[in-house]
Amino acid sequence: MLVEPISQLRPARKARVSHGERLRTELLKIAGGQAIINRYSEHAWASITFSGTRHSVRLLFEGAKQTEAGETFIANLPDHEFTLPGQLVADATIVSADHSLLPCPRLEVECELLLLLDG
Repeated sequence: MLVEPISQLRPARKARVSHGERLRTELLKIAGGQAIINRYSEHAWASITFSGTRHSVRLLFEGAKQTEAGETFIANLPDHEFTLPGQLVADATIVSADHSLLPCPRLEVECELLLLLDG
């Protein structure tokens, strides 16, 4: 009697992409692909009527072209229309922006986003 491994009987499941991963991907798109995320945290959040998560993200832009993209990111984030399935971005705020010019242009941007369960 020949027995096949279970992995050959059922198709492999696709790994689920978390809301946090989708959010980070979208933030990098807003940054024009010119940033790296050097810190990320996510915490559960709830009020009497809503529940969701609060995300804190620090992006690093290094170089002249990248810092220019960072300035555009700062200007565009608060009004950006996010497309995150099952989530509504209730608030997107720039918390801090730290510029330095030497030895090369550098911009660190910290932002906080509040995601609420949609529906």
